[in-house]
Amino acid sequence: MAEVTTTDQAGGPDLTPNPAFPTATLVERRDVTDDLMVIKLRPSEDFSFKPGQYCTLGLGKIERAYSIVSAPYEKDLEIFVELVPDGELTPKMFALKIGDQMSVRPRAKGIFTLDPKFHHHFMLSTVTGLAPSVSMLRQYLHDGVDEGHVFYIMYGASYVDEFAFDKELYELAAKYPETVKFVPTVSRPTESRNAGWKGVTGRVNAIAEEYLAKFNLPKDDTKVYACGHPGMIEEMKGKLLPKGWNFIEERFWKP
Repeated sequence: MAEVTTTDQAGGPDLTPNPAFPTATLVERRDVTDDLMVIKLRPSEDFSFKPGQYCTLGLGKIERAYSIVSAPYEKDLEIFVELVPDGELTPKMFALKIGDQMSVRPRAKGIFTLDPKFHHHFMLSTVTGLAPSVSMLRQYLHDGVDEGHVFYIMYGASYVDEFAFDKELYELAAKYPETVKFVPTVSRPTESRNAGWKGVTGRVNAIAEEYLAKFNLPKDDTKVYACGHPGMIEEMKGKLLPKGWNFIEERFWKP
């Protein structure tokens, strides 16, 4: 059954934040596609979190968890949002204007964070699942790159225009070639929307093992992070865990 968006007495979506929690004001919005956007929210109170964790945002009585793109050193909470047309919260979020507010629970949660015991961080993500990887990478580079860690970011999408952070990651890979390895891949290369794409093709879960071998990663010093579509995660978990890879997951369910 499709979820129903709640409305206020005037018949429109309820865009009021929950008064029980602090607020965060929308200060910036970037539309990536018709159903993907990146927003920045400025919390009314100090909001601390570890790179890779998620925050709980709300409008009216509806709340959902969103992985944070921004790093803790940044002033605003950056969030990558996919529209679910008949969802309860995302249609309201897409209706927000600059200056509008959401509620934000005061504590971040989640254990999908960087594991410093390992030096090789092999990160598998689909579309909005890239968020925690960007947060971890930004904070690591901000703190310094002298600890010998390497980030291998595999970023999958159906269409090239869904790569919301490809420019940033290409630039970081060029600036820190020994630290950042970036592999974007499209799963529908023959469709007109991907015309001109000359990069890697295939679903992340179909090519991940090829790149583990290509990068010649040591199993005892590599952590695999999988975030995004549950199908991708389930397949990678089934492939990699039996072979002894260290693996952590975070699944994105439709909000």
